Amino acid sequence: MIFDCDGVLVDSLPLANRVMLELIAPFGVSKEFEKVIHHYNGGSLWASLAKIEELMGEKLPEDFVGRYRESTYKTFKEELQPIEGAKGFLERNNLPKCVASSGPYEKIEQNLHTTNLLHHFGNNIFSSYEIKSWKPEPDIFLHAAAKMGFKPKECVVIEDSLDGIAAAVKGGFDCIGLTTETNLTEMKKSPAMVFKSMSEIEKFLQ
Repeated sequence: MIFDCDGVLVDSLPLANRVMLELIAPFGVSKEFEKVIHHYNGGSLWASLAKIEELMGEKLPEDFVGRYRESTYKTFKEELQPIEGAKGFLERNNLPKCVASSGPYEKIEQNLHTTNLLHHFGNNIFSSYEIKSWKPEPDIFLHAAAKMGFKPKECVVIEDSLDGIAAAVKGGFDCIGLTTETNLTEMKKSPAMVFKSMSEIEKFLQ
């Protein structure tokens, strides 16, 4: 099983979105970006920044990414919680499993440690930053499957974003979508099997 991290294992997206909106508030585009922010969850940070710069009509300050990383790391360390049902699902699931995320390795590891999920994966953590390819390209999932010793059709990917689902399908993987109310309509139109909770996913897989 291949798990995305943010929004699938750890409930980081509301916190990350809050930090982003606070940091861009001085530029006057928070409300505009908030309307489209769910489209950028699960993709690269650079896609989000490109949209913000498009709304601004100018470049963000050079230190913006550093300030964003510093603020989110601090916020995650203090407030981050696992996705409801993730702990129990991982404890009861004996299949080979790994994490394949668009985030930096250090961030993935820290967030899994903070939420006490890290021990379920050991060294089986893979980051898009390692291979310089981000969703919706399938490379991170193909990389993870190869490292784990499996072919795409022998795996199932659990994702919470349209970019992640597109990446999994493009790579030849079966995909399960974990949805929220904000992206339910879009997710239902995707080729993934869509569920509203980890407990529903666990029951389906059983």
